[in-house]
Amino acid sequence: MHDADVIPPGPAPDAGMRWIPGATFRMGSDAHYPEEAPAHEVAVDGFWIDCRPVTNETFAKFIAETSHTTVAELAPDPAEYPGALPELLHPGSLVFQKPNRPVDTRDMRNWWAFTLGADWRHPGGPDSDLTRM
Repeated sequence: MHDADVIPPGPAPDAGMRWIPGATFRMGSDAHYPEEAPAHEVAVDGFWIDCRPVTNETFAKFIAETSHTTVAELAPDPAEYPGALPELLHPGSLVFQKPNRPVDTRDMRNWWAFTLGADWRHPGGPDSDLTRM
């Protein structure tokens, strides 16, 4: 690792941000889902991160300034999901579903559901917004 990876490249862009040094880590898995393979080394550059949760208001400002589009707003590439049902290859995200009884915590499908049309502006799905979910 070089000093440039550890030492921040100047002052924080905003108060309350912290520098995370660059590093190399092993990403993926050869023992789980096919789309996670192959496990491989990945180098990540250093970056600034907020030390407190980002609010919807702050994130909206970021979107307005950068024109960023989140993964949940993009249709998945069918080539990256071989065998996926075509009706699920549309923008969406996982949405938390509070169970009404104890569930097997080894299976995340017991409390998360993929929901078409869910994204940061529509956290509960297409009929929700940041004021009602």
